[in-house]
Amino acid sequence: MLSDAVRGRLWEHFPVFEGLPGALAARVVAESQYRRAEAGEVVFEHGAPCAGLPLILDGSLRVVQRGANGREVELYRVDSGEGCVLSAACLLGEIEYTATAIAASSVALVVIPPGLFSALIDQSPGFRGYVFAELGARISLLMAVVETVVFRRLDERLAARLLARDGTRIEVTHQALADELGSVREIVTRILRSFEDRGWVSLGRGHIIIRDRKGLLSLVNQGEEVRIHNGI
Repeated sequence: MLSDAVRGRLWEHFPVFEGLPGALAARVVAESQYRRAEAGEVVFEHGAPCAGLPLILDGSLRVVQRGANGREVELYRVDSGEGCVLSAACLLGEIEYTATAIAASSVALVVIPPGLFSALIDQSPGFRGYVFAELGARISLLMAVVETVVFRRLDERLAARLLARDGTRIEVTHQALADELGSVREIVTRILRSFEDRGWVSLGRGHIIIRDRKGLLSLVNQGEEVRIHNGI
């Protein structure tokens, strides 16, 4: 059962609950589960039965796909005010988790259990519309991830990932970047050192400083021009 404080935060972050009929809203409070996870903790595991729909109040989850060789590709992140659509898809299809979710930071979340999720889908047009809208948005994002992994070279992807970060000093390890890109640390380090040799970045312990954003952008744009020329 949710406390009054957690209920208030859930309604604040997910206004879709405000329009629920009284009995259904009471079930959300009575049957949902509040939990916390620390950074690096596995929230759900590939192949496990789907335990419900996580709704994030604070923090962020990384949803990743892991290969047999231990490498992983980040599919997407679930941030504060968002629900995990992979969990929604698994609940709708009555299947096990098809990926793994890991806390990217300290996370506070509310889990809507399977029976309650089904009732909300059946009895609340607003909640049903919210779930399907989120599914549509994430499918578009996942298609972009597939395109990036299949058609872009790793150095282009790494340059684009650095440019997407805020500021010129990026607090990140080579291993973390390798995990995000579905590669291995040694290869990412080799590419970063080549960027450093060109004067685009400076490498430090646990951080990277961008020295030449135009240089990194030129690599990204060059790859785009090649793909357009080849009709990809």
